[in-house]
Amino acid sequence: MSDSNFEPTSSAPNTPDDVSLRPPAFSEFHGQEKIKERLILMVEAAQQRDDVLEHVLLSGPPGLGKTTLANIISGATGTQLHTTSGPQIEKAGDLAGVLTNVQKGDILFIDEIHRLHPAVEEYLYPAMEDFRLDIIIDSGPSARSIQLSLPKFTLVGATTRAGMLTAPLRSRFGLVNRLDYYTREQLSVIIVRSAGLLDISIKPDGAQEIASRSRGTPRIANNLLRWVRDFAQVRGDGIIDGDTAVKALAMIDIDNDGLDEMDVRILEAMIYKFNGGPVGLSSVAVAVGEDASTLEEVHEPFLIMQGFIKRTPRGRVAMPAAYKKIGATPTKAQGELL
Repeated sequence: MSDSNFEPTSSAPNTPDDVSLRPPAFSEFHGQEKIKERLILMVEAAQQRDDVLEHVLLSGPPGLGKTTLANIISGATGTQLHTTSGPQIEKAGDLAGVLTNVQKGDILFIDEIHRLHPAVEEYLYPAMEDFRLDIIIDSGPSARSIQLSLPKFTLVGATTRAGMLTAPLRSRFGLVNRLDYYTREQLSVIIVRSAGLLDISIKPDGAQEIASRSRGTPRIANNLLRWVRDFAQVRGDGIIDGDTAVKALAMIDIDNDGLDEMDVRILEAMIYKFNGGPVGLSSVAVAVGEDASTLEEVHEPFLIMQGFIKRTPRGRVAMPAAYKKIGATPTKAQGELL
């Protein structure tokens, strides 16, 4: 595997449109306060001992800051960050290529770590515990094992599907953290910070409107900010206020609850085609013409968090908030179920 996949983050200057919105330090990272406090303490303790950080696992939905935290940890420890992902490491040789480039104290960030091949995962265990790599060469009677000593490093693993991690892998992380969705107030702070970096004029009510429709996710908030900036530039005076944000987001079918067109289609399908459920995920996916995994990973978590649907042993069920949202009335049977 090429070394180009594992280059550390660059600190080269960017143009205003290409500027990175990732916070470079814990002091600029808003939200996830408990996790931040744990990581700061962990970094300080390791530095006082002149030791290497324990391995860290970060789990949670996409866009909440797992990659950003890995970058911040690397910066706080003054070490190099090597980045790869589970699907990129297809065989033991790929893992060996990654680990032999790591220096003492470096951070190895593996995104989507739950997608590591089981055979590769087996090789990772001694690397994490004993900082050695046992490579088997050839097969059959001529097979032989080569043991490589590794410098002490820190593995930061990120996953959106913590339940898919094997127990042996999970147990080898010294600190396990789950990132939660952000509040409207936290997202407003993030949006104002991003607007400053992008040289965008924004008013507090504009930031709050974008924050309330960002599904609790900074990545979505920053994407919406860029869209509203373009709208304000072409259809307004270049300043983002509450009214401008509402009009801009309505143009891309994002309502005041943060639901997009697909979210509404999911609720309509559950209510009108399946009488509010219970209904299986695959049936909903066919009804709305979307992949089941996309519904489960992208749309469903937010709809559940907002109380529009819930999972039951028999399938997904539309909640009273969904009927109110769509403007429908539950049937008598559905009302009894709810």
